[in-house]
Amino acid sequence: MKALTYHGRHDIRYGDVPDPAVTSPTHAVVQVTTAGICGSDLHIYHGNPFSPELGYTPGHECVGVVVETGDQVTRFKPGDRVLVPASAGCTQCRSCAAGFTARCERAKTSTELCYGVSPQLPGSQAQALAVPYADINLVALPEGISDEAAVVLTDNAPTAWYGCRRARIQPGETVLVIGLGPVGLMAAQSAFAMGAARVLGADLVAERRAFAAGLGVEPVEGEDAKAAVREMTGGRGPDAVVEAVGSDATIDLALKSVRQAGRVSVIGVSQNKAFPFHMGLAQIKELEFAIGLCSIHYELPALIALAQAGRIQPEAVVSHRFPLSQGPEAYELFANRSDGVRKILLDPTG
Repeated sequence: MKALTYHGRHDIRYGDVPDPAVTSPTHAVVQVTTAGICGSDLHIYHGNPFSPELGYTPGHECVGVVVETGDQVTRFKPGDRVLVPASAGCTQCRSCAAGFTARCERAKTSTELCYGVSPQLPGSQAQALAVPYADINLVALPEGISDEAAVVLTDNAPTAWYGCRRARIQPGETVLVIGLGPVGLMAAQSAFAMGAARVLGADLVAERRAFAAGLGVEPVEGEDAKAAVREMTGGRGPDAVVEAVGSDATIDLALKSVRQAGRVSVIGVSQNKAFPFHMGLAQIKELEFAIGLCSIHYELPALIALAQAGRIQPEAVVSHRFPLSQGPEAYELFANRSDGVRKILLDPTG
């Protein structure tokens, strides 16, 4: 089959790879109808911090149709339209059984929990994908949810909802979202769905701020984001901040912008092992600080219901579509943040 493969820093290639197969009675193979490129994929594109191995297929966002199942798979059959959550649980430990796949008690490394991070779980930017423990690691897609929406529901939307949930957003509150990529835009939608009266949005890219404004977000303008946020909130600061970038500067902005006794939730992926957390500031301001990785399975039921009811529009964050054969060009565009890019979808048939 055709797939994208990772060969080192800024080196994504399109070509032939072996077809996936059902190697266990609990596994399945899904024909991918639409795949996505996630901001997390850029960590690999810029030099994989998770694995030194090369030549494997990246990607952890896709929807498709079941084409083959092992004889112990009972919930799915060939022809079923499914969403593949970005994380894959072992299904056997207490955490995975409860839906908290990010807390899997059997996984020794993150490469066992996410598609497309290493050869252990080849990724979804391909024409087909092998899915372990299919009864748990596949989700049936109801009528009325498009491929575009479903791809966003595989990772970006659940991560955003998780971040807002951990920020404990209450009706009537003011929320600041830092980073207006797909996750940040879904965090803004999530905050509104949870009852936020105002959502402020900070991002260095003017096009992203302008797009977010169309979703009801109040853009933070000017070179001094902290001062702008203070002015927009009458000197008080937002009740909660959701940080969706993961850089030292944006986490620091979140901590310094939030109001006294406010709440900061970090869902941006940080690779800094020595972040200079200002303990004195946090203590004086009496802050609540939450950080973690989303367990997609746990968050999905609420999000699917919200999408069906029209309370959130995951497809709104999609900006570009490419045939899989142009995957290398799509990665370059996404990495450069050019042409107003937000979310890129890949068509495996092209």
